[in-house]
Amino acid sequence: MGYPLIPDEKGIKIIAEEMEPEKMYYCYHNKKVMLVYKDEQQFLNCYEIEEQEIVDAVKECKNPDEIEKIIEDYLSKTSSIK
Repeated sequence: MGYPLIPDEKGIKIIAEEMEPEKMYYCYHNKKVMLVYKDEQQFLNCYEIEEQEIVDAVKECKNPDEIEKIIEDYLSKTSSIK
């Protein structure tokens, strides 16, 4: 089983059958970070992140665990500012 998000020049192919419920999946496409997860009811939830600080950091990542850490750190930093 490969990674269920496959970006190419036409868009992102999502292979929902290969996704575990309640697990977040990430990819970089068209200068955006895409977050996708399948909830317990098998619905797909997709989000785009355009925040340049996150996008730049994600481009340097070697694996999805690093992406999750970047997003968590960013959310912690921004929530402490408010």
